[in-house]
Amino acid sequence: MTAPHVSLPDDPTHLPGLPGPDPVLSPITGWARAHWEALADRLLDGLLPYASPGFAQYRLPGPPSHSGPWSDGLEGFARSFLLAALRIAGSDGRVGPALIERYAAGLAAGTDPCHPEHWPPITDRAQPMVEAASIAIALHESRPWLWDHLDDRVRGQVADWLGGFVGADVNDSNWRLFQVISEEFLASVGAPHSRTEIDAGLARLDDWYRGGGWYTDGDGRKFDYYNAWALHLYPVLWQRIAGPRADEATVARHRARLREFLAVHQHFFGSDGAPVHQGRSLTYRFATTAPLWAGVLADATPLPPGRTRRLASGALKHFAEHGVPDERGLLTLGWYRPFLPVTQRYSGPASPYWASKAFLGLLLPADHPVWTATEEPAPVDKEDVCLALPAPGWLLHSTSADGIVRLVNHGSDRLPPPPATADDSPHYARFAYSSATAPETPETTPGPDNHIALLTPDGTPSPRGRIHPLGASGSRAASWHRALGHRIETVSVVRGPWEVRVHRLDVPPGTRVREGGWAVADDLAPPVARTGPGRAWARGADGLTSAIIGLYGWGDAEGRVVPALGANAVGHHSATPVLELGDGARLLVTLVVLSADPHALRAGASASVAADGTVEIRFPDGTRERVAPRLSDAPEPAPGPAPEGRS
Repeated sequence: MTAPHVSLPDDPTHLPGLPGPDPVLSPITGWARAHWEALADRLLDGLLPYASPGFAQYRLPGPPSHSGPWSDGLEGFARSFLLAALRIAGSDGRVGPALIERYAAGLAAGTDPCHPEHWPPITDRAQPMVEAASIAIALHESRPWLWDHLDDRVRGQVADWLGGFVGADVNDSNWRLFQVISEEFLASVGAPHSRTEIDAGLARLDDWYRGGGWYTDGDGRKFDYYNAWALHLYPVLWQRIAGPRADEATVARHRARLREFLAVHQHFFGSDGAPVHQGRSLTYRFATTAPLWAGVLADATPLPPGRTRRLASGALKHFAEHGVPDERGLLTLGWYRPFLPVTQRYSGPASPYWASKAFLGLLLPADHPVWTATEEPAPVDKEDVCLALPAPGWLLHSTSADGIVRLVNHGSDRLPPPPATADDSPHYARFAYSSATAPETPETTPGPDNHIALLTPDGTPSPRGRIHPLGASGSRAASWHRALGHRIETVSVVRGPWEVRVHRLDVPPGTRVREGGWAVADDLAPPVARTGPGRAWARGADGLTSAIIGLYGWGDAEGRVVPALGANAVGHHSATPVLELGDGARLLVTLVVLSADPHALRAGASASVAADGTVEIRFPDGTRERVAPRLSDAPEPAPGPAPEGRS
């Protein structure tokens, strides 16, 4: 397949001064190092109107986090300081002196307990722990231009503030690595620290490793982008701070895992650069590219240099073309436009600046191959891919015809271990996610998209709840869950743009069942809908189409399309095709399709059931697959602690 056409405008209205495309060096995205530097500068300049007089806090507009404005102001400093440090180090200090001076001033004011702009202290399980790690990384990477020029009083203040980590209680999640990073920086400057706490944090990371490059973020099945922008990233940054103090075997283990992860992570970006929309903290947006750069920094990547840059630049360009940053140069709480349902209680106005991690590539010199090699296509640019990921219980399938990546979820629910319970999150509970869509996020009941629900007499849909994985291999994955006390076992089989779901339900007669396909969204107009017996589809103005077709057990179920306003991160108008059955069957087979390729919607799919319960599936292209009768019950996970962190 030929490389996608470069479509970046020379000077988007919200990014004045952005260089024109470089079609020779970057024939796919048009972006080169100069684009990254220009966007970093735009982001840093956009923050200036919101700086406190002493530059210790950045108070951005928007609703405060649950930690309050004082902590949020620190967050604005810390996360933007990380970006500033990467920009400073990446240019060997050849930036305007005002950039260095204002962060030096902010450090002096923020760590002075008598200054009116001083930072909240680091205390047990408090948000300043998160921000301390960004400050420690920034101090290390910009050391020759900033730390080395601070006077002894300020260096002492900084060490005292970071020293709040020593002996503190830390959330048992990716937060353990914030302690590792901060105390390793203290060790690097001869300040008090605990080597025991550093080693314990790194050892805890080993406890969460599930193989194949995948960590769970704490106990439970918590698989998402924290695997990328935290659990793989911080060990690389820790090693850069630790230098010869780092244990060689530990470093080698982290590098091997990162290399294995990046072989998979490269598949999570659509041909337009959009990351798959799944998990929490999605407002960090292009931070998903951070491990791509980390792999190069640590000599732990299987990807050629031109592909690394194509993936990273593709993601940055994608958001830039969708209005990120906004006309003020700010990163807002949202995905494209401001959209609070992609946030969490800990999200404050400056939280999106964790996206600064995406700029780690600036630490690589301008003559490094990752910046000088000609861009190479990503996997989705060249061929269809089907990839089973057993550790998180996922199937990933992408199609080069439309450049869309789809992720089928049979294993990540972000629930604490039993017997603890928690509410469903739309960013974990769905059967599927993609690079072209976002889940519906209504305020009350679960959205209909990519979900099978039993309906109560008043029409309330059941949540998915805890996901019990039954395996992922080849082109299929399976799991079971309980809905209103009844077991539903689902096997997903994928082929190109198609997914067939085989549901076996233990439900009494008269149970109402509803299943939805993908939600498509558009900012300007509602998607076009079409319905019929046993089928429904919705199509956006860009041609992206979601369809659902009942292949077996749906009888005379009438298809319909459920519209929504303001419930989707991709667009204000959204719609989901659904099937609803008034008297639930014990076996349902459903075809769901998401594609911008009109050929994907051709007819020809079917399903039949043998006497022993085996389901034979025929995909629209004629490919046949068999799904065996009900799988064996999986044992319940063992009870365990359920601490919850945040970042």
